[in-house]
Order: sequence, then C-alpha cells, then structure tokens
Amino acid sequence: MKQIPQGNVDQASEGRITEWLILDNMHHQWLLLAACFWVIFMFMVASKFITLTFKDPDAYSARQEFLFLTAMPDAGRSPGEKRFPEELKPTGKMASGSRLVQPLVYVQRLELIRNVCGEEALRNLSHTAVSRFVLDRIFVCDKHKILFCQTPKVGNTQWKKVLIVLNDAMFVCLNSNYAELMQGEEGWLVLDFCGQAVILLSQQIEPILVLGRAFPSIEEIPENVVHDHEKNGLPRLSSFSDAEIQKRLKTYFKFFIVRDPFERLISAFKDKFVHNPRFEPWYRHEIAPGIIRKYRRNRTETRGIQFEDFVRYLGDPNHRWLDLQFGDHIIHWVTYVELCAPCEIKYSVIGHHETLEDDAPYILREAGIDHLVSYPTIPPGITVYNRTKVERYFLGVSKRDIRRLYARFEGDFRLFGYQKPDFLLN
Repeated sequence: MKQIPQGNVDQASEGRITEWLILDNMHHQWLLLAACFWVIFMFMVASKFITLTFKDPDAYSARQEFLFLTAMPDAGRSPGEKRFPEELKPTGKMASGSRLVQPLVYVQRLELIRNVCGEEALRNLSHTAVSRFVLDRIFVCDKHKILFCQTPKVGNTQWKKVLIVLNDAMFVCLNSNYAELMQGEEGWLVLDFCGQAVILLSQQIEPILVLGRAFPSIEEIPENVVHDHEKNGLPRLSSFSDAEIQKRLKTYFKFFIVRDPFERLISAFKDKFVHNPRFEPWYRHEIAPGIIRKYRRNRTETRGIQFEDFVRYLGDPNHRWLDLQFGDHIIHWVTYVELCAPCEIKYSVIGHHETLEDDAPYILREAGIDHLVSYPTIPPGITVYNRTKVERYFLGVSKRDIRRLYARFEGDFRLFGYQKPDFLLN
C-alpha cells in the first residue's frame, strides 16, 4: 500500500474544514434572511389587521350602504345602453371631496313620487296627460342619451347650457360673435347669434372661417342663445315620431329640478313682471294688463301688476281661460305636474334647488357626463330657502287667496316633499 505523506493529509483536512465553515456561514445567512422576510410579512399582516379593526365604523357602514344601493347590471342590456328598470334605483357615487353622497335620498324622492301618485284623492293634482305641451318641455341630448324636463325659475338656464355644450353643436365665430354657418342654394348664410344679423355671402367667395365647437365652456354661452330654441341646438322631444318618443322615454336618463313651489312663483313674478328682461316685453305689456283687468279688486289702482293680483290669477279655478290667451308663456308659473308629468314618466333623478350643490354633481355622474362638463359655480346661499322673503311677498295677500293658491299647488308640495306652508295658511 502506498503511504500518503502527513503534510498532504493535514492539507486535505484543513480544506474540508474550511469548506464546511463556509457552507455553515452561508446557511446562517440564508436563515437570517428568511427570518427577516418572515418578520416583514408578519408586520404587514399585523398592520392590515390593525387598519381593519380601527377603521371608522360610520364610514364603513356608509360604504356598505353604498354597495347595497348600487344597481345590479341588466343581463339583457347592450353595452353602453342607459336603460332603467321600472323601480329606479340611482347608483351611489362619491361626492366631491371625501364625503359620501347618500344615494338613499334620491331613492326616497322617487319612492315618495310613486306613493303620492297612487293617492286617489290627489289624482287631479298629480296626474296629467303626456301631451304636446309636456313633450315641448323636454329637451333631448341624443349623443349622451339624456332627457331634461324644463322647470323654469329653478336654475334651468344653467342646465340648458350644459346640454348645449354636450350636444357639441357646430357653429362659426364671426367678428367675435357666435354664428351658425349654413350653405344654401344662393350661397353661404351666416346667422349671427349675438347680433342676430343675417349675412349672405357669395358662393364664389366662400367665407374663410373655421368651424368648431361654438361654446367650449358654459360661461361663453350668451343668454339670448340659451333661450332662443331656434338657435340653441336643443331638440325637443315633441319633434320626434311617437315610436322615437317612446324609445327615448324608456331608455334615456331622465331628470328635472324642483324648488319650493311658492318661492318659485315669487321668482317668476320678480323676473317677468318686476325685473322684466328687455327681450321679453310681452310679460309687462300684454300679460300683466290681462291679469289686472280680471283680478284687480281696486279698479282705481293705477300701479302695475302686484303680487296679490298674480296670486288671485293662479288660484282661480278658471285660470285656464287666461292661460289659453297667454300661450306657452305660462310655463314660468304652472305646476311641475303640468310641465313634466312625473306620475306618467318615470324619471331617473329628481334634483332639488335647495340641495343643488350636491344634486348637480350627482346628476352629472349618474348621467355619465361628469368627465365632460361641470355645472357652473353656485353662488353661496343662492339656493337656500328664504322664509322671510316668502312671508314678505304674501303679507298683502288674503288668506282666502293663499288657500286657493295652495289648493292648486298641493300636488307639487306633496309629490316633492315640501312642507305645507301653515305659517301662511293659518
């Protein structure tokens, strides 16, 4: 047998020992690394547990309610179609800031309408036919499948501006004025919206004007454009065939806004008969004299129309004789029932002027247009119900006339949850 030298044995043993020490050291390092990962993992689990345990219970409860009230998807619904079931339940969405809008409020408003519509004793005050008059009040935005019922003196000008921007109408800017460009058989016809001038340009000299969105923002829309339905680009529901009307009523997002009925009447009186706009002279020169002739008790009184004259006219059970003479101008003071037929048309959302700061963003979200347009800034305090103003206006009106007025508008008070004005009636 060959003998291995002692030096070689020592070197081999030393090498094995060194290798073992290196492996043992690496093993400890891996164990230490694994322990660190384990500690980090446990810390994350503990942190999550603490967060869930100490979360604000009210916020969590609100979130649960939010999830519960979210509408379930319709299995038979085509992508992008806004279709609402018979029992309309608005979806809950986040409000501006960190606050949760309570969608239950909007559900309760619709439920109240259904309940009041079912009261036989109020049927004459809550139901109306979906007539041409009603269809004329409903503006259409086909691009976004929206129907808006106009209720004058409740901030409707701003909502119509929203729809004008959404409709993305094509206009042309001429001499810093907004105009519509049309090509007729005789040449280019430019309808100037602001100055309302009509300019006919030769076909040989086409106008060097750039077509585009007339009003990229709500603030840029002139008031006379908003109220001129020949120019604002907003089609009315009455302009469609019966089949098209029914299709839109069944599938489109539908809404309108209300406010305290008596405060709305005060606003209508002030706007049309006191601060009468110069482009609406007929209210002061034609309608006011008609009301005075029929309803003023003191024939020697030479002042212009007074609020008590206006109240007597509205509370008269035979008011329709004058209504027929006044035509569509009566939209500023007839009931919400007569304007929008809430018992016949199932609306998606009913907004309230008194809570417009919350309702306007909510409506835009529910309609799916909040990323496209914003409701104009609401001046502080402008939507707050002003009881003092109401008392001041009704101060010179007899209790009999006030009760007759309430008898006509009781349907509006009941349908939309406004408190009966006992401080005026008793």
